[in-house]
Formats: sequence, structure tokens, C-alpha cells
Amino acid sequence: MNTPAVAAPGPRDGAALAQLVGAALTHARGHADTEDATEIRAITDAMVRLLIGTPLHSDGKLTVVSLATEAGLRRNKLTHKHTGLKDLFYALVKARTPVPEALPDSARARAAKQQKDLARVRAERDDLRGQAQLLARIVHVLEIENQQLKRTNEQMKAQLAEYTSIPDLTRRRRR
Repeated sequence: MNTPAVAAPGPRDGAALAQLVGAALTHARGHADTEDATEIRAITDAMVRLLIGTPLHSDGKLTVVSLATEAGLRRNKLTHKHTGLKDLFYALVKARTPVPEALPDSARARAAKQQKDLARVRAERDDLRGQAQLLARIVHVLEIENQQLKRTNEQMKAQLAEYTSIPDLTRRRRR
């Protein structure tokens, strides 16, 4: 009789691997210690829920504290009694997290060029800010001088008006 072959879980399939290990540990311990079997089942079920992102009793973080809370156990059960399950959980979390690939040389060169360009653009920006501030001061000084010239011009016009209202007696004709 042929039974369908169960595909072995891949390295990224942490939930299936946790279930498989939990079932194996529960079966290996047998019926001798039912409290241990219950704890192992609770821990592996909590691992599965955390790894697939559907926590029921915890905050969903991938930590031993969250795992213990999710399993309904105290943390020391994982850190002292079921250390193998704790190590398995950490291994599954690490395997689940993608490892960043090393950057190729072309990407490093491009990043270095972008850093240089960014530094150059920032220096230009700072220089332009300084120039804009200088121009603003110059415009302010010119506005003050323009106001002074306008006042002087008005005063000169007033003096000229006074001067033109006085008759020039030297230009009168003699009769």
C-alpha cells in the first residue's frame, strides 16, 4: 500500500518544522510524563502561532518571553527545562529572517559615488544659503539708502520750491 510522501519542510517553513519537532518530542517522551508532553505540545503550538504571525495570547514578537506567554507557561520553563525547544525557536526565527546578501563591487562603487554627490550637493546648498543671506543684507542696506535718498530728494524739492517762490529782484528790468 502506497502512502503519499509528506514533503520535508524547507528551511523557511518554520511553522511546519516546529509542528514536526513537537510531535516527535511528544512521541519520544511517550506517556511516562504527561505534564512534559502537555508543555511540549503547548510550546510547539505557540511556536507555530508566532512563526505564522497569528498570536493568541502574546504581543507576537519573536522572543522567548512572547513564546512563553503564548504557550501559557512561565519563561523559566523554556530557559531551564525545555532548552532544546528554546534553541529550536531561536534557530527557526534566525532561519526565517532573510540574511542580507553581500553587496557587489558595482553597488559599493555606486553607493560611494552617491555619497560623494550628496556631500557636493550639500556643500552647494550651504554656499547658496550663505549667498542668499548676503544678498538679503545687501537688499536691506540698499532699501535704507533708497529711503534716505528719497527723503533728501523731497527736502531738495522743498528747498527749490521755497527758492522759486522768492522773486529774483536782480532780474527785474530797470525802467
